[in-house]
Amino acid sequence: MDHSAHHTSTARDHTTHEGHHGHTDHAMHHGGQGRASWAMAAKATLHCLTGCAIGEILGMVIGTALGWGNAPTMVLAITLAFVFGYSFTLFAVRRAGLDLKSAIKVALAADTVSIAVMELVDNGIIALTPGAMDAHLSDGLFWSALLGGFAIAFLITTPVNKWMIGRGKGHAVVHAYH
Repeated sequence: MDHSAHHTSTARDHTTHEGHHGHTDHAMHHGGQGRASWAMAAKATLHCLTGCAIGEILGMVIGTALGWGNAPTMVLAITLAFVFGYSFTLFAVRRAGLDLKSAIKVALAADTVSIAVMELVDNGIIALTPGAMDAHLSDGLFWSALLGGFAIAFLITTPVNKWMIGRGKGHAVVHAYH
């Protein structure tokens, strides 16, 4: 979300920002700890899930196209999930004016736990779904296991993100740069 329209300098007008785009409890993140809403946790989780899904699907497509086996394809998919997951945050905080080194630190702090939980859950579901690891990209089983894994990962990761945001950790560190 680009909030640059109401930021004219590096100083932030948090009073204006609080009610903007549904961030009614947004101000608590600027001070660190407080109550995190389920909506905010879901939004943070969806943000991470989007990057993870792009990276993971791209990795599966590349690995399959190159004729790789399950293990190297899964390693590529997980690696790309982290790369794309971090990149969404990295680009947002860079656009807000953070230097590259600081932006990388923020992205790592904001997304590592969320992406790790998501990847563990959705890849675990794929691995445990009978036949899913051997399914091809054209098989419904492959897509149902993958999309089902994403859905379950979202449901499991959202409370984790809520807990972290409420403690000023995870995605909460990004809000200082909105």
